[in-house]
Amino acid sequence: MKTAYDIILKPVITEASMTATATQKKYTFRVASDATKIEIARAVEELFKVEVKAVNTVSMKAKSKRMGYHVGKTGEWKKAIVTLTENSKTIEFFDGMM
Repeated sequence: MKTAYDIILKPVITEASMTATATQKKYTFRVASDATKIEIARAVEELFKVEVKAVNTVSMKAKSKRMGYHVGKTGEWKKAIVTLTENSKTIEFFDGMM
């Protein structure tokens, strides 16, 4: 069985994700590729002690990259956008970044 730390890999810190965090209580995480929405919601609730309203997932495809003559690809990964309920507290990790 997977633990919450196996499902939630790391937060995604971008300008767009931080704006959504401040205005709409939406938090973005990089998650395991085989994780389901239910597993992601339970992992976030367990790790951060918050109430999850909805989970949206996006499979990020590989992009072609080149460095001079050499051509390669970035890895594929899965992104989860977690929306918290209105009466839920915020995730403290993100509070220090805004």
